[in-house]
Amino acid sequence: MIGGGAIIGLATRGPSLKHCAMTEPSTSPPADRDPDADPDIGTDATSGARLRLRLLFPGSMIGPGKIELLERIRSEGSISAAGRGMKMSYKRAWMLVEEMNAAFRAPLVESARGGPGGGGAQLTETGEAVVRHYRALIAATLSAGAGEIAAIEGLLRGESGGPEDPDMSDGK
Repeated sequence: MIGGGAIIGLATRGPSLKHCAMTEPSTSPPADRDPDADPDIGTDATSGARLRLRLLFPGSMIGPGKIELLERIRSEGSISAAGRGMKMSYKRAWMLVEEMNAAFRAPLVESARGGPGGGGAQLTETGEAVVRHYRALIAATLSAGAGEIAAIEGLLRGESGGPEDPDMSDGK
């Protein structure tokens, strides 16, 4: 538990984490990726290991999926397009936006109804701040935890640097 009642959940995924690096948040659209892959928030450029972080506050949560949705809304200008890009229904994307808007003191996303001129959505100042602070937290976590993550990695079997996993089946 940290200040304000937040609980931080961390998970690393991937084969290796030797050099932790995080780039500055970008306003460019997220790169297309395998829709079945987890959204990677902090990625080691050399090994592909990923760090996922979820903040659990009393009554609300913000993590990699919601941050990705916010970033896609920023780049697409549309809740519908952002949801499609994440392989989720418009209803699900809209529900997540409503959930985030209700959880914060000020809305994270403003939207206009569609129609002949088209609708649209954009991040508010608060929405931009949430994404920026979340990205900074990921960078700080990767930097501060690099030694411990590398030590744990060294204890893994197989390709990650530990002893090879012997084939106990003798080819059976």
